[in-house]
Amino acid sequence: MSKSTSRNEKAEKIRRLMVTEGDAVATNTRGFNTGRYESVANLDGYEELKQEARAIKEDAIERLPELLEQVRETVEANGGTVYLADDAADANRYIREVCEDEAAERVVKSKSMTSEEIEVNEDLESAGIDVVETDLGEWVLQVADEAPSHIVAPAIHKSRQGIADLFNEVFADELDDPLETAEELTMFAREQLGEKIEGADVGMTGANFITADTGTLALVTSEGNARKSAVVPDTHVAVAGVEKIVPSVEDLQPFVELIGRSGTGQDITSYISLLTPPVESPPVDFADDETPIAEGSKSDRAFHLVLIDNGRMAMREDEHLKETLYCIRCSACSNVCANFQSVGGHAFGGETYSGGIATGWEAGIEGLDTAAEFNDLCTGCSRCVEACPVGIDIPWINTVVRDRINRGESSEFDWLVDGLTPDEESGGMDLGKRFFGNFSTVAKVGSATAPLSNWVAQTSVARTAMERVLGIDRRRELPAFQRETLVKWFDARGGSQVDAADATREAVLYPDLYTNHVQVERGQAAVRALEALDVHVRIPDVTSSGRAPLSQGMIATAEQHAHEVYGALAEHIDAERDIVVVEPSDLAMFDREYEKFLPAKSHERLSEHSYEVMEYLYGLLHNGGDASVLRNAGDRSAETDAVAYHSHCQQRTLGLEGHTVAVLENLGYDVLTSETECCGMAGSFGYKSEYYELSMDVGSRLQDQFTAPEGQGRTVVASGTSCLEQLDSLLSRATQHPVELVAPK
Repeated sequence: MSKSTSRNEKAEKIRRLMVTEGDAVATNTRGFNTGRYESVANLDGYEELKQEARAIKEDAIERLPELLEQVRETVEANGGTVYLADDAADANRYIREVCEDEAAERVVKSKSMTSEEIEVNEDLESAGIDVVETDLGEWVLQVADEAPSHIVAPAIHKSRQGIADLFNEVFADELDDPLETAEELTMFAREQLGEKIEGADVGMTGANFITADTGTLALVTSEGNARKSAVVPDTHVAVAGVEKIVPSVEDLQPFVELIGRSGTGQDITSYISLLTPPVESPPVDFADDETPIAEGSKSDRAFHLVLIDNGRMAMREDEHLKETLYCIRCSACSNVCANFQSVGGHAFGGETYSGGIATGWEAGIEGLDTAAEFNDLCTGCSRCVEACPVGIDIPWINTVVRDRINRGESSEFDWLVDGLTPDEESGGMDLGKRFFGNFSTVAKVGSATAPLSNWVAQTSVARTAMERVLGIDRRRELPAFQRETLVKWFDARGGSQVDAADATREAVLYPDLYTNHVQVERGQAAVRALEALDVHVRIPDVTSSGRAPLSQGMIATAEQHAHEVYGALAEHIDAERDIVVVEPSDLAMFDREYEKFLPAKSHERLSEHSYEVMEYLYGLLHNGGDASVLRNAGDRSAETDAVAYHSHCQQRTLGLEGHTVAVLENLGYDVLTSETECCGMAGSFGYKSEYYELSMDVGSRLQDQFTAPEGQGRTVVASGTSCLEQLDSLLSRATQHPVELVAPK
């Protein structure tokens, strides 16, 4: 299959899912995400709880072999049985044998992603055993014969009307009148499932957590079905990955506080069941409605804990995939993700797991081929890191897997690419990724040959070739390279207009890729604004930060850039000069990703001395700078005083959005801030033909706000390069970087 055919098929799948499932997924995930914001805002010590939870998971995974042995001892001392399964086939064989020993005709299950992972339903059904999902969402999907699309809410992609249509068709013979309301649907499901549970021979559950000290299972659910599945039948099988073990019952506290808030925005979920099986209560005899349960005979109960490896112990030894095992399956990374909100887990997911963390799970359990199908839907915006209750660096896991996928590809033209590209990668990479990863070289050539390069790039022949070979969608406007780069402009003007001896501070304006070659005017504005506040400015000729190659999974190349950038900036840090960055994603590189590339002391020095340009201006003004020298309010009309501002994803995760708003308001602007967390462009993502419609769908939320009555007529500003490009595509108004509103003419 050709690359262009593959792209077309992926684009078609995304379009179909946006139409058929997008509205339901968007409504529900955004609702969960809004609930999370509200719930954690009311939780004292939220960040401390997250740190505590992460520490517990780090300790548990580090001591996992020891805790596995402890769980075996405690469960067996309680009267249960523990089986450690190597893989899915091993786990299914054991569970099937347990059911056959019990002569089971029916198994009832509560929701369990691990049981989805091993496909136990299919295995048991092939042996003639009826398997019934008792979670409402899972049962809906079982009736529909569909796969889950969300870790917590498996049927999130279905609307109430869609479920009603399904039930009315499948259960037509059992219904007197068609089902319509949510209450009618729920009551019907309750009656159906209640009968199934009553007649079950074996109950199966997952486990959110398992305590090594007591063998206690923690089941966190929104329905009461898990308790019923565990205690109504006299045989209980619990299926869980080995990573679910925590040392003690006391360790459950931070997770109980965090899991509901993170996943669905609830302060606490409806049911938190702590069971230390086999439980002592007698099985319920539904045929005898006269004898109180407390007086029933206490027949022996059987309990089997099936702990599954299935690649997890290998992930534990993998320095990059190891963090995946800290996951508590809360789905916060899905709910906060703009791309997931549009397409759900049927596009943004693999065999079992969905959302940002799915790449780590699928790569470790299923392999790189499975992860490769959806890995590029992670744009590295990093909002999921902030949302994750255990602080997993999900974008880094996605980047590492992307790098491994790249290195697994091969081509007969490897030798040619190896000789022509200035990166550190193997030759077999996808050409589109290599193009975007080497965009700094493209930009240098583009500026050196502008305006001819811009004219050639816009021809129909060039656009057709770029779409077929590189996957660059012809509908997307291309950046226009400037012949005079920011560095050349600065040198031509003779450097800074503020003498170093008279300056209040000295700053190095980092010439990021786009500011230097494309959006030169924002760099010029930054220089004017800094100089107006008596800052002596320097602009060295420094390589790009490595953000472009990193976004394509080209880790070796990004690391090379990191060392070159630090080498060029270290002398300025030694001279006590501040590093000022215009592009937020580059500042995020310095602050976060460089931690993985540079020695700890070097990273710390660069991170501590680097500032986003509006953050830096805020600091200057806060420390006595004269705001009147920046932009005279009297020079502006009332119309241009009104601003619609969109903050860059990584600017928000760095906590810097407020500085821009504060500076603009200090200068008299009336600022309407974006309610949309992501514009949908995400660097190269929005250029790629398979993702163009998805990119525009995500951006439509921002478009709606800025074209609504409150947003009309306002000057549109955005902090990020990709945000400005997307807004230019979405709106009929010109856009600017906020520093352009601040700088004197």
